[in-house]
Amino acid sequence: MEDLIQQDTAIQKPKWIRVKLPTGKNYRELRHLVDKYKLNTICQSGSCPNMGECWGEGTATFMILGNICTRSCGFCGVKTGKPLDVNWDEPEKVARSIKLMKIKHAVLTSVDRDDLKDMGSILWGETVNAVRRISPGTTMETLIPDFQGITKHLDRMVDVAPEVISHNMETVKRLTREVRIQAKYERSLEVLRYLKEAGQNRTKTGVMLGLGETRDEVFQTIEDIRNANVDVITMGQYLQPTKKHLPVKSFITPEQFDEYGDFARSLGFRHVESSPLVRSSYHAEKHIH
Repeated sequence: MEDLIQQDTAIQKPKWIRVKLPTGKNYRELRHLVDKYKLNTICQSGSCPNMGECWGEGTATFMILGNICTRSCGFCGVKTGKPLDVNWDEPEKVARSIKLMKIKHAVLTSVDRDDLKDMGSILWGETVNAVRRISPGTTMETLIPDFQGITKHLDRMVDVAPEVISHNMETVKRLTREVRIQAKYERSLEVLRYLKEAGQNRTKTGVMLGLGETRDEVFQTIEDIRNANVDVITMGQYLQPTKKHLPVKSFITPEQFDEYGDFARSLGFRHVESSPLVRSSYHAEKHIH
């Protein structure tokens, strides 16, 4: 297909993948606080290309439930293994960090905790409540795991009612087993559908492109997501975290991202972010409106 650039060992990242160095007063102030108080953000640990822009807008992403995941997805740079015990002080620590950093909009995410009976959903709820108590002016997006599709765990998220609940599809149906080894395409769709039916105001998902999906598969995935009544979709280029992870099969052109974005808008999504450097929390502060 002419809109794909096939990658091999000799090919360089195309020019549209180049990242601007973070700058600006807000960014520098946040960076100082993060370093001074040893605060943890996914923005830094995930080397996000949009860190400067998001921090400038007062948005940052925090990971809870430790940094060891019980799943071993082929795209993700987070460590896999046996997680440490749950730290019940974590909600307070995260909430204090958000207050200290004067974060206007916080994105909370976590590793998968399939080792826990509640899949970590209790600590998730406590974290949202702690942020509300300690930093009441901060709005929130919770980027949750699938909790194995168990509705009583999902209900805990709906009950605490963050402004946005997101759960990422990550890829097309055919590639789900390879990309998200322990996850299921239909289960993720069902999670998103259930959250909406249970009363969540705003739902959201993200998809990575460049893993070998076809154009038709992308269109079908966008349609499947909209049929689950999802409000917000983000689409960005997959970049390989390390040589051990899945390789980039293709670099999608900005024009192709525009086409996918236009298609999503035509289906009625409230917000669509579609370009190479988009990550799931890009422009997150706009997705609450």
